[in-house]
Amino acid sequence: MTVTAIEPDLFRQLLRRHAAGVVVITATGPHGPAGFTATSFTSVSLHPPLVSFCLDRRSSSWPTVQAAGHVGVHVLADAQEQVARQFATSGIDRFAAPTRWRAGAHDVPVLDGALAVLVCRVVERVHAGDHAIVLAEPVLGEHQEGLPLLYHMGRYLKAA
Repeated sequence: MTVTAIEPDLFRQLLRRHAAGVVVITATGPHGPAGFTATSFTSVSLHPPLVSFCLDRRSSSWPTVQAAGHVGVHVLADAQEQVARQFATSGIDRFAAPTRWRAGAHDVPVLDGALAVLVCRVVERVHAGDHAIVLAEPVLGEHQEGLPLLYHMGRYLKAA
């Protein structure tokens, strides 16, 4: 049997059909805070509590995340599309206004208005293709009521 690799464009088109919640990952490094928008966030284990997210190792945020002992995971509320766009934009100061944030535990940048925030200790980084899978243990958390921001077919959506 011959197995061929799927073409990157088709792979991307297939994965766009998977609806996902939107998170922003933040960390602090020697050059200040860094952060990025991701849809690759998931729970991994309940005992012990573990979560994961993926990040392209060519990303401008990777050096900070690679060195960080702790990260913040922000589950965005449906009114935070602008925050998602801000943290998905390259070449800008993602923490500049209108972004509202504060330094949290372990100096992790905490964004205001998120549906849930998990401050996590990084447990492991696994290189997988051009990305890294980051495994992290939540050590602190906070949440509020509301609906999540979703991403599907290249668009942000609000849960009905």
